[in-house]
Amino acid sequence: EVQLVESGGGLVQAGGSLRLSCAASGLTPDDDAIGWFRQAPGKEREGVVCISLRDGRTYGGDAVTGRFTISSDNAKNTVYLQMNSLKPEDTAVYYCASGTHCSAYVWNWGQGTQVTVSS
Repeated sequence: EVQLVESGGGLVQAGGSLRLSCAASGLTPDDDAIGWFRQAPGKEREGVVCISLRDGRTYGGDAVTGRFTISSDNAKNTVYLQMNSLKPEDTAVYYCASGTHCSAYVWNWGQGTQVTVSS
């Protein structure tokens, strides 16, 4: 059974930084992708950025280019989301999810971590 545990969320002022972690267990060889998603109050969940565990390629992230960086430490089964220059509109619950690839329709979800950016 795949389990994903996010951590690192919190309250930060605009312009600040946070690093989210996604600790994964139970992944199978077919689980090549870990993605970060977010859901702001009153909005639908949206994809932020995704990484292939096999080759480290990243996908998506156009909306956060230059501010957010996804990386993976396969030895620790952990994926990180470094978020810099945070804006109030980045406030959301951030979820990590695993899938067979970054364009997958089916994902295994973590429980989410709250990120709040104050102005």
